[in-house]
Amino acid sequence: MVESLKKIARMDIELTPEERNLLSVGYKNVIGERRASWRILCSLEQKEEVKGSEQNARRIREYKKKVENELSRICNDILSVIAIHILPSSAAGESIVFFYKMKGDYYRYLAEFKTGNERRDAADQSLKSYQAATSTAMTDLPPGHPIRLGLALNFSVFYYEIMNSSERACHLAKQAFDEAIPEINSLREDFYKDSTLILQLLKDNLTLWTSDLPEGGERSRDTSTNMEE
Repeated sequence: MVESLKKIARMDIELTPEERNLLSVGYKNVIGERRASWRILCSLEQKEEVKGSEQNARRIREYKKKVENELSRICNDILSVIAIHILPSSAAGESIVFFYKMKGDYYRYLAEFKTGNERRDAADQSLKSYQAATSTAMTDLPPGHPIRLGLALNFSVFYYEIMNSSERACHLAKQAFDEAIPEINSLREDFYKDSTLILQLLKDNLTLWTSDLPEGGERSRDTSTNMEE
């Protein structure tokens, strides 16, 4: 599915909502498994190091590197398609916000495991992409629109997990939540389900981020959590 949609994207035409959703879900499924594997391997590596089993830890690191290479390949693949073909062909506000958000997401995924200058560069590109998406969302999409809410959710996760700024993350999430609530019952039926789900994820994150959970506790929830855009 991903390969078929990439061929369409390379035609340099604006994708329909159905096409962009399929592209997003396809890549989300491909990247999601590897992100989950990477987190499990990091946990196993730490446990082996605590036990003093350097041989096992080394084997895990070697396998983790293979997963990181796959993550890099997948992220760079979709980021290239977005930059070269999709964004230059996008005119509608929904499409522009959707794909700048997606660009921010995949740079964020790179920043999750990169180190040093590579992590800093990925984080910087993620921030710029989320800011570009937000700029268009503020003028083109109402506060209760699921794409605008999804952007606020993922941007706040970026601040919390990549920038280690819980204050900024909470402010962004709460602002998006508070602005959307008055509009929720007037949304189109096809938007209502996604928007209410994202509002719940925002609420869950705010509860998590404002609690005194120990480090390494429950992960933040973004639009890859229990939903498909």
